Amino acid sequence: MALAIRAAAAAAGDMAPPSASDPTLGFLTKRDTEVKLPRATRVKNKTPASVQITAEQILREARSGRSPRSKIADSVELSEYRLRRRKEFEDAIRRARWSVGAWVKYARWEERQGDFARARSVYERALDVAHRDHTLWRGDQLWYKYIHMEQVLGAVANARKVFELWMAWRPDAAGWNSYIKFELRYGEIERVRAIFERFVAEHPQPHTFILYAKFEMKRGEVERARRVYERAADLLADDEHAEVLFVAFAEFEERCREVERARAVYKYALDRVPKGQAEELYRKFLAFEKQFGDREGIEDAIVGKRRFQYEDEVRKNPLNYDSWFDYIRLEESVGNKDRIREVYERAIANIPPAEEKRYWQRYIYLWINYALYEELDAKDMERTREVYSECLKLIPHKKLTFSKMWLMAAQFEIRQKNLKAARRILGNAIGMAPKGKIFKKYIEIELYLGNFERCRTLYEKYIEWSPANCYAWMKYAELEKSLGETDRARSIYELAIAQSALDTPEVLWKEYLQFEIDKNEFHRTCELYERLLDRTKDLKASVGLGGEDSQSEEIKNEVSYQQQQIEQVRRCRAVFERAFEYFRTSAPELKEERAMLLEEWLNKEVSFGHLGDVTLVQKKAPRKVKRKRPDPSEDGSTTAYEEYMDYIFPDEVALAPNLKILEAAYKWKKQKTDDTDDD
Repeated sequence: MALAIRAAAAAAGDMAPPSASDPTLGFLTKRDTEVKLPRATRVKNKTPASVQITAEQILREARSGRSPRSKIADSVELSEYRLRRRKEFEDAIRRARWSVGAWVKYARWEERQGDFARARSVYERALDVAHRDHTLWRGDQLWYKYIHMEQVLGAVANARKVFELWMAWRPDAAGWNSYIKFELRYGEIERVRAIFERFVAEHPQPHTFILYAKFEMKRGEVERARRVYERAADLLADDEHAEVLFVAFAEFEERCREVERARAVYKYALDRVPKGQAEELYRKFLAFEKQFGDREGIEDAIVGKRRFQYEDEVRKNPLNYDSWFDYIRLEESVGNKDRIREVYERAIANIPPAEEKRYWQRYIYLWINYALYEELDAKDMERTREVYSECLKLIPHKKLTFSKMWLMAAQFEIRQKNLKAARRILGNAIGMAPKGKIFKKYIEIELYLGNFERCRTLYEKYIEWSPANCYAWMKYAELEKSLGETDRARSIYELAIAQSALDTPEVLWKEYLQFEIDKNEFHRTCELYERLLDRTKDLKASVGLGGEDSQSEEIKNEVSYQQQQIEQVRRCRAVFERAFEYFRTSAPELKEERAMLLEEWLNKEVSFGHLGDVTLVQKKAPRKVKRKRPDPSEDGSTTAYEEYMDYIFPDEVALAPNLKILEAAYKWKKQKTDDTDDD
């Protein structure tokens, strides 16, 4: 504090006696603070100046904040200027005593004035004030200016001591670099090397080791530089900025013409650096192989670049299974088993976020490809079995399942001649997640092996699980037919048509009817047609029953054909009459179907020859009439009409008076046409 008082007194000149000083003025006297106004002078020349200054210009300069520049003419004015500036600095320090910037500005100004003693005094005062605040001690500007001042004074030893004091506070890399440059200016190489050792120990980062190695390289110390890089590679292999270090290390080996060493550095780095942080490393390695490598090396570099791209894609979106497929194909093309398995394991670890099949459909093929790779390429059957087992455990079978996985696992066991394991897998599939495909394949396997009892058991479970599945009923009956079990097949058909709901009943009935026809059981066939008509008044069923009556009677009466023809025609005609009556009374709106029935009936009567009665059908034949009906547009309004064909049956004419008028008009038109033809 005494030093600061002496500095202030020296700046103000001779110290005033204590009695003449005012304690409110600090270190200044009253004479120093007196305001002396200039005397007013009379203007002698009132002519306007050649250059006029406007009010706008004055305001603009005031807003710009630029202080007017003054010229100092003699030493007196210089002393007054310095006194005024020192007073301003002292006031600024008094207002913000802990501001490092204020102290530095003060000391820097004293340096520009050439008064280094005062500058040193300001620095010491700043350190004395800031001894309780460690952040001010570490202020870089403060240290820089202090050291710079010592160098300007030629006190190298003092500057070195200041550096050592600064380094004790563990500054950042810029402070260490300044110390290194300071020693380099004076050629202290060993001191620089010692500082670098402390530097990399204090800041173990890639760029600090790179600076150290470059320092050794500039002085031709190749082995020293290589040892620095090797230390850094061992210490910082897992650092987030390790890519920069390895690239610099490889380029160093390239400059030393050590191509194999450089390649080894690149490969070591590619194995250690995370793929998402190795973009520059891959690019450098590819350029290196193009320059120094052979075809195989270039291909490896290209694979490495593509590997980096896929790593980036799967890192951004791990659930993008298409990227995983591409990545796996790349690794399979290289052929490294360990790397292939690693990618497969990483891919299948990304389980879909929800138990919905649309999320699992692509994911499940990762497991399928993994199992096929282990079986076909790696030839590791135990790992293949483990892959199938883990996949089947992972799938949430209560919410969704994949028949393909069950079947592939069972087929794999069959290829390994382990039939017991295959049956166990398929049995678990039926118990946990039954599917039609599983039943079909299981039955196919047992049928191929000739285990018909197992096939029957499986068909029974199939039907029990899905009683409305006509395919299962028909295949079960087909099995019994192939074994010659006609009664069992017929019983199966009977149970099938007795079900309350079927997915394709028409196919089942057709198969059953064909089965009876093939067995020449025409009486049973007619009964089936009757039962079918009781359930559904379908036009095809009616026509089929009529044709079946005709066919069955013809076959049964080959010996007594003449005696039974009349009965045959009667029964066939009765079926058509029943069908026609149904469409007329129960389904009058199905006019087109009724017309088709009459057409089929007419063809049948013609086929009967002299026993047929064509007029019986012709009396029932309808008349076609073109009519119009409104064709509504999209907004619901009717702006157009469309034509359609309507059928008018004779019984409808008798019931509708307006249709009688139409009938009379039709007859008149026909009569008139006939008269015209006679003329």
